[in-house]
Amino acid sequence: MNLNEPINPQRIGQAVGKYRWTICALLFFATTVNYLDRQVLSLLAPDLSTQFGWSNSDYANIASVFQFVYAISMLFAGRFVDKIGTKKAYIIAISIWSTGAMMHAFSVPMGEGIAAVCGAFGLAVIPVSIAGFMLSRAVLAIGEAGNFPIAIKATAEYFPKKERSFATGIFNSGANVGAILAPICVPLIAGLWGWEAAFIVIGMLGFVWVTVWIALYEKPEQQKRLSAQELAYIRSDAQVVATPEPGVAEKKVSWFKLLTYRQTWAFAFGKFMTDGVWWFFLFWLPTYLSAQYGMKGQAIVWPLAVLYSMTMVGSIGGGWFPSYFMARGDAPYDGRMKAMLVIAFFPLLVLLAQPFGYISFWVPVLLIGVGASAHQAWSCNIFTTVSDMFPQKSIASVVGIGGLAGGMGGVVMTKVGGWVFDYYKSINDIHTGYMIMFGICAVAYLVAWSVMKLLVPRHKEITDL
Repeated sequence: MNLNEPINPQRIGQAVGKYRWTICALLFFATTVNYLDRQVLSLLAPDLSTQFGWSNSDYANIASVFQFVYAISMLFAGRFVDKIGTKKAYIIAISIWSTGAMMHAFSVPMGEGIAAVCGAFGLAVIPVSIAGFMLSRAVLAIGEAGNFPIAIKATAEYFPKKERSFATGIFNSGANVGAILAPICVPLIAGLWGWEAAFIVIGMLGFVWVTVWIALYEKPEQQKRLSAQELAYIRSDAQVVATPEPGVAEKKVSWFKLLTYRQTWAFAFGKFMTDGVWWFFLFWLPTYLSAQYGMKGQAIVWPLAVLYSMTMVGSIGGGWFPSYFMARGDAPYDGRMKAMLVIAFFPLLVLLAQPFGYISFWVPVLLIGVGASAHQAWSCNIFTTVSDMFPQKSIASVVGIGGLAGGMGGVVMTKVGGWVFDYYKSINDIHTGYMIMFGICAVAYLVAWSVMKLLVPRHKEITDL
């Protein structure tokens, strides 16, 4: 089969095979583990803050270390993935982040070691618990930064463009499943065996996943479980590219070259404006329910489970939504942008969370659930715009650049949240603090879409890389 020749999808039989969905399932479970690991700290934060005497700013600093290291690592993760390939990259990434997850259990002794080293060199000493958790979050972030560049690249390898946003929506919903399972499992494990055990047990899941990944994943052209018909279907809308001569290395694409394209900046700005919203919901919701409604431990399980169950609908539905416009004649990119505009209006409902929160804690939970669902719908589409416009060899690198921007947006949101909450708590008006942050979350998507559309008013695929 010559994959460089155009393939007419009408010539491909209906029974093309379904192995690509097995790969999608693997990406789904990897993303589930990814979010389980990063959620443990936020769920234990109210109790750990009491135990170790953390302020909102202290917790924000710990969370910001994760986001800052995650952002920087995303840039290099994309390049790393494009260089060594999908299979090896995932093995390395999930092994690192699972190790980092388990390190949290030993944060106090690690913090004591850091304090001793700092003291020996006459450096300022960070409180022991904070230093240890910062180090653990940094290692976790380095590994977790690889998840989305790898998953997006694997999706581009195994799915035609018309199915990519749906496949992305499915694996991206693993984030929601992880966020649902975490409030159920983490308090239970911590209650039975202590908070340290929660980090260790959840962290071990990644190593289980690695064994399955090694057994089941190969590149499509090397995958014996993939039929010729399914491979042809996967490549049915692939751009015609020149085949490299034997023995000649594929030309590398520099970051500076990628930064010359408006498409890169559109993706990066969209990530910067909106990733911080998801980080905010992920890290601050347990603290919000504790501060506003006095809820801790098992009391927050069902509200968070309901909220993140809602986000599954957003993720999968958002992945499907562009096909509604494609079926009416829109190109994949145009259909995605129309879907993203509609999605961008839903977070405005978060503005009502505080004004009507006096009725019941379920009011803000459900309204924030709509906003978080919209984020997941937005997320699976903005990721797929990269594979719409860039060749496969540069996809992970572009996702990495956008990940850097998104991580920095997360750092800004987390730090601003810490300052705002500490200030309004000091004047006994924490209600207003959350109103301000929810307002930022509500308008972020419309701002992001407007700038993205301004930068890339119409679809233009990159062909000169």
